[in-house]
Amino acid sequence: MVRAFVLLSLGGPAGQAPCRVLYARAFGIPPGTPPGGPRQRLRRKEQLLVVARQVASQCQLLQSSLGRPSSPQLPQLPDEPVSLQDALGGLFQMPPGDPFPDRVTVVWLSVMALAFALVCDPQENLSLAEITLRRLAPRLLVSLRLLSPGADVLLRPDAADALLDRLLPHGQMLFLNERFLQAMDRELGIKASR
Repeated sequence: MVRAFVLLSLGGPAGQAPCRVLYARAFGIPPGTPPGGPRQRLRRKEQLLVVARQVASQCQLLQSSLGRPSSPQLPQLPDEPVSLQDALGGLFQMPPGDPFPDRVTVVWLSVMALAFALVCDPQENLSLAEITLRRLAPRLLVSLRLLSPGADVLLRPDAADALLDRLLPHGQMLFLNERFLQAMDRELGIKASR
């Protein structure tokens, strides 16, 4: 099961601009966690911020090892849809208690100055998690207009919620075929890039 989805801006090199969580959604309540009020919601936000910082750190390390400069600003916007074939991605594990009660695996994908991450149970199918991210990312980029000037992801969580409800219902990853994805794109009015 997927515990959470996080969309973040990567920020700049260490110490300059911090990463920022643009959108996050938690699925289900971890075992042994009492149903929450304001304290529980604050704890979940803190957990997802720790994940976001770790993803930003992993992405910056990978970029520097590949000799790519990391920039807090979006580069010149492309005229054509963004291809995710060359998008940087990876995975890492977080030990129990930091920040989740038990061990989790985080699968992430970076597109320009943005990153997408799925926080998964350790026994989850990681190949399916990567495929899910690669199908979700271009649809979020298009529907939230994340690469256009004046992106309004903070004002449009309903569009992200609709996509997550379809591709990750209740945190369960689905094996999806192209016909289903095309029908979903038509229904939601998305022209996803390939």
